[in-house]
Amino acid sequence: MATETPKSELHEYAGGWITERKGTGIPGFLKLAYPVIGLAVLVYIVIFMNGEINHSTRGSLVRQLNATTGAANGFMYMVGAMVVIYLIILLAFLFKKSSHEE
Repeated sequence: MATETPKSELHEYAGGWITERKGTGIPGFLKLAYPVIGLAVLVYIVIFMNGEINHSTRGSLVRQLNATTGAANGFMYMVGAMVVIYLIILLAFLFKKSSHEE
């Protein structure tokens, strides 16, 4: 079998569940997709912080529920801050050189 890869060129993670060839980087589309998805989550959290209050049919019900239960703006800002921290860590991981690359 000439197509078999030598074991020294492969790097295993998670007890062999994930295997990658030595020197393989993160694909460019993933370097772009992860931050875009994270920013979309952040925008969604900010826009719909108190529910869909401007919806034509259920907006009035959402406003009544918010009036009864109170707003959770502080909690949602905390969740948004955790998303920002996650994005910063993710970007640092995406663009740093891997420790096992040569």
